[in-house]
Amino acid sequence: MEYDLLKIEYVKALKLSGFKTDIQVHITVKLKEAIDAQNLQVKLVSNPKGFNQIDKRWVDKYVEMWNIPVDISTILKRYTGEIKPNILAPKDKRRMFANEFSEKEQSDILLWLNNNQSFIVSDILKGRGQFAAEWMLVTQKTKSDSIWILKPMNFCLNYFGNGIVEMTERGNFKIGKITMQRKGGDGGRNTANMLQYKLNPAELFDIE
Repeated sequence: MEYDLLKIEYVKALKLSGFKTDIQVHITVKLKEAIDAQNLQVKLVSNPKGFNQIDKRWVDKYVEMWNIPVDISTILKRYTGEIKPNILAPKDKRRMFANEFSEKEQSDILLWLNNNQSFIVSDILKGRGQFAAEWMLVTQKTKSDSIWILKPMNFCLNYFGNGIVEMTERGNFKIGKITMQRKGGDGGRNTANMLQYKLNPAELFDIE
């Protein structure tokens, strides 16, 4: 964070919940009246290929956040399973995969994702308001050691979110290095029909 360690008088970390910021660090600098506050998002990874959920909500929550039009929200709800498939013989009777939508629907959803890419990436990674995350701290434990890396959130927004928007071979959507998919799991509970976003924070270890 580019502080002069010799000038730091006191550091206190506060754990938060319900925000993109997991830890808020208060830094008291000698001869400085104000206390700096830095918001950190913490990602714990167990292996180099471990994917990490960065956001999950019901589609209607995203509709409120991003003013998603009805035709796009309907596609997303069929994708997650809130609305059952409207095609014959879907691969999964509970939901539809990206490549099972009509060509027009595929074009519409990809266009909408492209047009709103920056808003989506910022909200699911950084968040908004007083507790928006300013840094990403990634830690990984191995049998013999533990490593960590700290990157500014603006760097992470560009690294993870600035790629192309596309459909994957498995029938999901990707926004740069971020995967958008049906949550699934949850023992068959209806929360499996939520929309989630995932990425691999361990990739930051490979950046020089």
